Amino acid sequence: MAASLSTGLDVHFAIPQSDTKRPIFFTRRKFTIYCNSSKSSTKPPQNPPVKRTPSLSEQLQPLSTTTLPKKDQAGLLSKPKSTWVNPTKPKRSVLSLQRQTRSPYAYNPKVRELKLFANKLSDCDNSEEAFLSGLEEIPLEPTRENALLILNSLKPWQKTHLFFNWIKTKNLFPMETIFYNVTMKSLRFGRQFELIEELANEMVSNEIPLDNITYSTIITCAKRCNLFDKAVEWFERMYKTGLMPDEVTYSAVLDVYAKLGKAEEVVSLYERGVASGWKPDPIAFSVLAKMYGEAGDYDGIRYVLQEMKSLGVRPNLVVYNTLLEAMGKAGKPGLARSLFQELLESGLTPNEKTLTSLAKIYGKARWAKDALELWEEMKSKNWPMDFILYNTLLTMCADIGLVEEAEQLFMDMKKSQHCRPDSWSYTAMLKIYGSGGNVGKAMEFFEEMSEVCVELNVMGTTCLIQCLGKAGRINELVKVFSVSVEQGIKPDDRLCGCLLSVVSRCESRADVDKVLACLHRANPRLVGFVKLIEEEVYCLDTVKEEFKGIISDTKDDARRPFCNCLIDICRSKNLNERAHDLLYLGTLYGLYPGLHNKTANEWSLDVRSLSVGAAQTALEEWMGTLANTIKHEEALPLLFSAQTGAGTHKFSQGLSNSFASHLKKLAAPFRQSEEKAGCFVAKREDLVPWLQSRLQT
Repeated sequence: MAASLSTGLDVHFAIPQSDTKRPIFFTRRKFTIYCNSSKSSTKPPQNPPVKRTPSLSEQLQPLSTTTLPKKDQAGLLSKPKSTWVNPTKPKRSVLSLQRQTRSPYAYNPKVRELKLFANKLSDCDNSEEAFLSGLEEIPLEPTRENALLILNSLKPWQKTHLFFNWIKTKNLFPMETIFYNVTMKSLRFGRQFELIEELANEMVSNEIPLDNITYSTIITCAKRCNLFDKAVEWFERMYKTGLMPDEVTYSAVLDVYAKLGKAEEVVSLYERGVASGWKPDPIAFSVLAKMYGEAGDYDGIRYVLQEMKSLGVRPNLVVYNTLLEAMGKAGKPGLARSLFQELLESGLTPNEKTLTSLAKIYGKARWAKDALELWEEMKSKNWPMDFILYNTLLTMCADIGLVEEAEQLFMDMKKSQHCRPDSWSYTAMLKIYGSGGNVGKAMEFFEEMSEVCVELNVMGTTCLIQCLGKAGRINELVKVFSVSVEQGIKPDDRLCGCLLSVVSRCESRADVDKVLACLHRANPRLVGFVKLIEEEVYCLDTVKEEFKGIISDTKDDARRPFCNCLIDICRSKNLNERAHDLLYLGTLYGLYPGLHNKTANEWSLDVRSLSVGAAQTALEEWMGTLANTIKHEEALPLLFSAQTGAGTHKFSQGLSNSFASHLKKLAAPFRQSEEKAGCFVAKREDLVPWLQSRLQT
């Protein structure tokens, strides 16, 4: 045997810092080196391994490198590698391609009489006493065939279970697998997994064989009850007995593993099944599509489409809906549009779920033209509309800024008998009018909500407060906030961020105090921090500690907006140095990933996720760093760029204009790129002299 040697090496990588005032961080990586000697050991193994039945994970060694990313890892699922089977030595089959033949019932001339009796039992009281009393009227001797027919005809699972137990107590004939299977199927309708598992264990104890139908019923019941670990457990037990699952069970288990997030097992099962001659049905492909979609894996979704075409499987509406939903999560509106056209060309008619998915995709991508075309097509073809679709279309209009279309949709909902506007419908309208600065309309809808007894939600409150804040109508803002809190709305981090943003815009101290009073009711600690950064006596260590505490208590999606608003507050009070400190702290705690990007030929600043004040601060910080680079005579690239984004929303005020004004104020040699909107570029020969001139002042 080859002797192995392994050792761990700790390697430290230093990340150079241009600013010596900032702390220097180190990353630590551990490598393991394996060395195999060429000499063979002459000693035989003293303890030969004991043979055992391998577990499912060992039987299904992955045939691809496809895995879902772990929580602490970034990345997407990759397209599975193809499966090759050696024709001279094929792999062991992992499933049966034939559904198990069900045991035939012997012809019974008394079928009608027995079924009438079964119906009578089904209609009797659910108590055991009433049921046993009804059994005394059984018209025929409970032979095997008679008992089986009655058992299969009983509808409520409670009655089936009682009759099954009664048969066992009579001990008139041996209990066979089919009796357990019929009882389990009835229990599955009632989602009674514990009883099913109890019967299965009873079969094992009494040496009654569990067949494919038994295992299929156990596994699918566990799946319906969301007991996915139990489904896997019984699937593994099935394999250990040497029994092959049929196609129905196989598809169900694919879904179970996908819901457990075990993509490696899903792909292994799929590939082993195909290698065994299995032709996956649309349900199996729907499972794969959903799994890849939730991972945001575009390549995986394409792989599913290619597999369906190569195997000649025609997608049904369920598969199309799953694929559309997956493409929405993967951020692929173009592919979603193509797939929708393919759906129509196949002769299928989209349902409410199809249209809802597509509307969400277009709204998120801000594809106004495609959204309008979809809306017109829906009206002209009279496609089905439900409540969720109406609200999704309204939200899409709000995302894109389609005011007239939203108003028409809202009026249609008002005229509808089954899809009357609810809280989310009104919220979408508040967002539309709020984004457009139409305070009058927004307040009109706010008052209407009270009149028609529709409760305001936290999102509607946030939209309305944002609108009133931008318009400087602080008294009405305070009124809306108070009414919302009185109605039981609990301000969330997004609403607190909105109030913080209003504070940065207030011109008078009186207005600032009014808004801070509202914010204090929602987040007193945040108000305390605002006052801390305004104090004359300023200690960065104290600010750092308190900032860390606030960010730790804030939800991830609100952390960067909080920091942006705090920077804006500092700049509105001409506390620019403190604004730079906050930007540093935000960068330190990972709130601004990707702010700086470097290639051999270009260095860039990406401020698309920053507020106006934060973007200006980041620009100044960047210019200071570049000035130090020149001072130390370090190499510079040929080109510099700053990305602000163009803003695709109809009502977007755009960071680009404010950033351009600040560049002009600084007299910086950045110019708007002719090729890309929202991108400002400067050449090295223009930027270096300008920076040198600033060093001299």
